[in-house]
Formats: sequence, C-alpha cells, structure tokens
Amino acid sequence: MGRGKFKGKPTGHRHFSTHEEMVAGTSARPRSFKREEAEEEEEVESEEESSEEESEKRKGTQGIIEIENPNLVKPKNVKAKNVDIEKTSELSRREREEIEKQKAHERYMRLQEQGKTEQAKKDLERLALIRQQRAEAAKKREEEKAARDQKKGEGRK
Repeated sequence: MGRGKFKGKPTGHRHFSTHEEMVAGTSARPRSFKREEAEEEEEVESEEESSEEESEKRKGTQGIIEIENPNLVKPKNVKAKNVDIEKTSELSRREREEIEKQKAHERYMRLQEQGKTEQAKKDLERLALIRQQRAEAAKKREEEKAARDQKKGEGRK
C-alpha cells in the first residue's frame, strides 16, 4: 500500500496489544531491549568463564613463551612475613608537595594562634582599637544616661 508523497515519522504509528494477545504472548510489540540485556549478560558470563580457562590452560605455544613487555605490570604478591616495615615507599613529587603544603599550613596556623605572625599582630591591634572604641562609647552612653537621669530628677523636685 502506497504512503503517498510524504512518509510519516517512524514513531508515529502506535500499536496497542489487546489483552488476548498479551495473554497468548503473541503481541507484535518488539522485545529487543530485553533480548539485548539477556545477550549482554550471557557475554559477560562467557567472558568470565573463558578468562578462567585461559589462566588455567593456554593454547599452543602461549604457555611456553614468556612475553617480555616492559609496560606490562605484573602483580607483586608479597607475604606479610616478608614485608619490610622499615622500608618506606617513595612518594611522588605531587604527594610530597601536598604533604609539605599541609605541614606549612599547620605551622602557620599554630603561629597565628600564638599571635606571632604579621597578620595576627595586625588583627590583634585592630581588635584592641575596636575594644577601646567600644569602651569609650559605653562610657559616653553611661555619662549621657546619668545626665538625663539627673535632669529628670531636678525637673521633678
């Protein structure tokens, strides 16, 4: 059957299954998504099984020939009794710099708390000035309050 000049969108045709089709399992609805998931699970399982088989038994000359790949990292199995506790692992440059940075920051914060840094000295001077100003303002308010109370007392007498 011809569609005419323009084709409709492929998503435009909706097909709804009837209850009977769903019960019978003959629905025309595609089940490709579920099939794809099942196929992926089967592939993963088969890969796991094949990797186990390869480690046990290698085909042909693979078991005989040892490959010397300098980029291949071989797992180092070290037993607990053979571990050298005194040997420290070498840190990378970034790790060393990060540790030095943290130590320097901690040292600076300790000096800051003790008031020995320039910033701490400036802060303490500023704090002393503010306290002095507040004390003067409080004293002035007390004097004004006392003067007001005195005027009220004189006005009542």
